[in-house]
Amino acid sequence: MAINPLKAFALRVKSGSNKDSEAVKLTPMQIKTELLSGLTVALALVPEAVAFAFVAGVHPLVGLYAAFLVGLITAVFGGRPGMISGATGALAVVMVALVAQHGVQYLFATVVLMGILQLLAGIFRLGKFIRLVPHPVMLGFVNGLAIVIFLAQLTQFQVPGPDGTKVWMSGMPLIISLGLVGLTMLIIWGMPKISNIIPAPLAGIAIVAIMVIAFGIDVPRVGDLASIEGGLPEFAIPNVPLTLETLQIIFPYALILAAIGLIESLLTLNLVGEMTNRRGGASQECMAQGASNVVTGFFGGMGGCAMIGQSMINVKSGGRTRLSGISAALFLLVFILFASGLIEQIPLAALVGVMFMVVIGTFAWQSLRLFRKIPLTDALVIVLVTAVTVYADLAIAVVVGVIVSALAYAWTNAVRIEAKTRITHDGAKTYEIFGPLFFGSSEGFMELFDPKNDPDRVIIDFAASRVADQSALQVIDAVAGKYQAEGKSVQLRHLSRDCHKLLERAGQLVVDSDDDPDYEIAADYSVKIGALGGGH
Repeated sequence: MAINPLKAFALRVKSGSNKDSEAVKLTPMQIKTELLSGLTVALALVPEAVAFAFVAGVHPLVGLYAAFLVGLITAVFGGRPGMISGATGALAVVMVALVAQHGVQYLFATVVLMGILQLLAGIFRLGKFIRLVPHPVMLGFVNGLAIVIFLAQLTQFQVPGPDGTKVWMSGMPLIISLGLVGLTMLIIWGMPKISNIIPAPLAGIAIVAIMVIAFGIDVPRVGDLASIEGGLPEFAIPNVPLTLETLQIIFPYALILAAIGLIESLLTLNLVGEMTNRRGGASQECMAQGASNVVTGFFGGMGGCAMIGQSMINVKSGGRTRLSGISAALFLLVFILFASGLIEQIPLAALVGVMFMVVIGTFAWQSLRLFRKIPLTDALVIVLVTAVTVYADLAIAVVVGVIVSALAYAWTNAVRIEAKTRITHDGAKTYEIFGPLFFGSSEGFMELFDPKNDPDRVIIDFAASRVADQSALQVIDAVAGKYQAEGKSVQLRHLSRDCHKLLERAGQLVVDSDDDPDYEIAADYSVKIGALGGGH
């Protein structure tokens, strides 16, 4: 099932609903699908959790425990059934510096504080601001993340060299590995055409693993990364001094990790929501992510957030309820406690094949065809967010994309300010203002008038405009002041009541009218514009 973010977003705009669609019924067939989907996800979680633990500089079990605890708690309490969370590379690359300088105990304390900050974000309902992420940013996000997932799989084609460093495969081992990857992808592609008894990714992993084990094919396996055998995670308070100095060390890391985790989780929540036709849940997801990280920090895990790759595997395999996420976490725990020897025999090539299919399904291929049809600014934002996601990280990419989109929007509106003039029967000159008046268009507004050559009486009509902020009020007052300096009178019409009060205090003549708008400027502007539907 290919992901179509453009179509999904169009459907969201058309529906305009924030409510979930009808819940999926857990019939015996659906329960089987959910459990098998969870098993598939758990198998894909193992190598990634181990790899991200290595990136962060901690023991593999620290990554596996995080995948289990974060995955379980968010599956039970999260805002989107079917979404998968666990240890992620976006967080691991931030953690590595902290672990290198201060040790793993400071990491656990940071994860606890990170969870507290995310809980606060949920309590204050900050998750709703994810709606401010524009469509081009979302397309850049999915494209960039698809490339990141692809690049992350390439490390599986490296093996230890004679001196212990990683070197790229070559010759027959590389050919065999690529062949197994291709076979896995072929099975995943063709299995739905034959049968839907088991999820296609699970079938691909199982068939290729059986072939490799039965014929003794010498290829890298999960066990070559590290042993995943371990016991139950144990509760322990992070062994760090409870001092202000400790807080100064961990708070910056916790704040960055909390922001990255929430951004990635909420964007994944939106993407999964469009695929499963579900809405809302942003604040609930913030709370679940926060609670899971607080618990994880006390049980020796490295923390985590939503994982788009595993979430796509789950949805593609038929996982639609909380059961799939819960079962994935529990299967992972079973692997750690009882089945490590078996799981370690799975060839990495099979898991790489699964992730490559995720890449193909995640990348918004239609965005490439849209470049010639959409505004140049939107195309640049897509490319920019994609590039920054790949070369920096997701949080920076989203922030950059939102800022560039906001600046482009502000500039577009800044040049829209214009006026139509006419002379009334009594000789007064009327300026009918069109377009929004705000900080970006204030200079253009000033240039519309000619105080020196205009008649003695001037009327400025804002019926087709909107006064958006304090800068707009200031420039209105400045224009009126220029006319007064020339000994001419100015009347301001069709301004909202709060504009009346502020401008009257400045000594300007504002004419009352029954059809004056009732929008408010500055602080209440964002609330009123939704209620007014863009009217005046």
